[in-house]
Amino acid sequence: MEEDIKMKDIQLTAVIGFKGTVTDGLILHPDNEHLIYPLGSTIIVRHVISRTQQFLRGHDNDISVITVSSSGKYVASGQKTFMGFQADVIIWNFETLTLMHRLKLHKVLVQSLSFSHNELYLASLGGEDDKRLVIWEVATGKGLCGNSSGPDVVNSIKFYNNCDDQLVSVRNLGASIWKVDYVNKKITPTEINLGSMKRQITNVIVDPTDTVAYGCTKTGDILEISLEKALFKRVGPVKKLFSLGVTCVSLLLNGDLIVGCGDGTIAKIGFKDMQIKSQAKLMGAVTSLSLTADGTYLFAGTSLCNIYWCDTDKLTPELRNTCHYEPINHVAFPYGYSDVFATCSMNDIRVWNAKTRQELLRIQVPNVECFSISFMRDGKSIVSGWGDGQIRAFLPQSGKLLYVINNAHMHGTTALATTSDSVKVISGGMEGEVRVWKIGKQTQIMEASLKEHRGRVYDIQMNKENTQAVSASADGSCIVWDLTTFTRTICLFEKTMFKQVLYHPDEAQLITTGSDRKIAYWDAFDGQEIRNMEASEVGMNALSFINKDYFLSGGEDKMLHLWKYDEGLVYYKGEGHAGHIKKVAVSPDGTFIITVGAEGAILFWNVPEEVLVPKAEAKQPFNIIDSISHIRLSLIHISEPTRRYAISYAVFCLKKKK
Repeated sequence: MEEDIKMKDIQLTAVIGFKGTVTDGLILHPDNEHLIYPLGSTIIVRHVISRTQQFLRGHDNDISVITVSSSGKYVASGQKTFMGFQADVIIWNFETLTLMHRLKLHKVLVQSLSFSHNELYLASLGGEDDKRLVIWEVATGKGLCGNSSGPDVVNSIKFYNNCDDQLVSVRNLGASIWKVDYVNKKITPTEINLGSMKRQITNVIVDPTDTVAYGCTKTGDILEISLEKALFKRVGPVKKLFSLGVTCVSLLLNGDLIVGCGDGTIAKIGFKDMQIKSQAKLMGAVTSLSLTADGTYLFAGTSLCNIYWCDTDKLTPELRNTCHYEPINHVAFPYGYSDVFATCSMNDIRVWNAKTRQELLRIQVPNVECFSISFMRDGKSIVSGWGDGQIRAFLPQSGKLLYVINNAHMHGTTALATTSDSVKVISGGMEGEVRVWKIGKQTQIMEASLKEHRGRVYDIQMNKENTQAVSASADGSCIVWDLTTFTRTICLFEKTMFKQVLYHPDEAQLITTGSDRKIAYWDAFDGQEIRNMEASEVGMNALSFINKDYFLSGGEDKMLHLWKYDEGLVYYKGEGHAGHIKKVAVSPDGTFIITVGAEGAILFWNVPEEVLVPKAEAKQPFNIIDSISHIRLSLIHISEPTRRYAISYAVFCLKKKK
């Protein structure tokens, strides 16, 4: 493909996503204007006020650690990789957002990074399979000296704040002070005497005077260590342990500590008596705390990929950003309306404002995965298929449960399609059944159950007249169904697991893709294969038409490709996902593209100018839920049991601001 035509890049405009599992991964830049955080193999630099985003790409696997120098001039990041391979450390120039040095030495995992206070040196620490501590010169990218970090796994390292030749490291059941001799190129450790105190220390911070260090423990307390005497001083908070351990810690200007814990607690601890002054609860384990320059506010990141803004006095959290923390299975737009879209993942459905990229509505069903979603054409409900076999419909503004079709499919409802008159829903199941449901005001009746497939139904599409539906299955078949007689009219066979099928906009042809890495065109009248193209070196998951001349594809190669339909050639490519692309959707006005991935990210792309449809051809928006774009997120929790089962729905409702 690349030999036939030189591919251009699709412009990536925005990302909804944050990898909250990286410890200390959310960093407020010293300029107090930019947030820096990882998402898969990409570093996102986001302006706090304007919300514009820029991207640093250079890693080929998930980022495991990230740090920023004291002035903010440099950013360093490390990654994890596969057994036997080297894990890169990259030093970035923040002013130009360019890669300065790629440092190759550690194997499998980079555990921790730390800049010296004068920004001359960078210390890097390898993981369990590497166990090496290395000092690098930032200006040249050369390794100056290194040493084994010891038989135990070291969890974190930090340079002192006033000298560049001393570091402190913490590990399970111990801690050390390292002295760097730059002349003789040696690093020598001094063991810190912890006495009878036995703790697994996971993180460390050094106070501004370099007299003490504070270590976070899995036990749920904070160790205070004297760096001058290399001696354990005290432990706190007094007579209080935090559940699931202390994961991160920050120091306020007055010496007080702000700690984040595994149970979601964020607490302020006085440095004099080690007593808790105030605390609050966040959603998910707190993994990052980043203070503003004056120490009055902080950003907190959690393992459930939420970002909070919090004052350091009373610790009153304010939810600023949310995103999925599990792979996203599906994305859908309302018919003819581009300002709102919905995604589904493990436990929940979320409705987003496409312009502000803010979450408008969240519908949660605990411990059940949502496989598929679709807006009814009239905009009055969101229909969803779940792993417990139910089909659930919700109101699009309040998120309240409208109806449930119990036991719609055995082992899960995996695909959905709705008719243009909003009267019928066609569903596909994990075991291959395709079923047609008639939706009334008070009843939901199954009109037909079509049992031809022998594997999971991955996708169902309707034609414009609602007379036919086509289903794609993992058993290697795509079947076109007549919805008036409920019989099979055409069957397409291939040695693959079909992941997606689409009607061409003129409905004369079908297009399919799947695990065989190929994209195939089929005649919609007789089912004959017209064209078969190699699309990737790995499996394909998603297709979407922009218009009758261009379509998109995405898959396990993490790349978005834009094809010209008649020529069968790739004209544009988009790189940005850190996980498999699960679904692709084009906005109804045809101006932008949304892709969702296995890493939980939502990416926004601009449709290239030469591909855009003239405005006269664009679909006109419907007015059923126009008011949704003027509604802001209100953090109100509602307990809404289902009709037959007491499943709790946690809903963030939409409320108009008066």
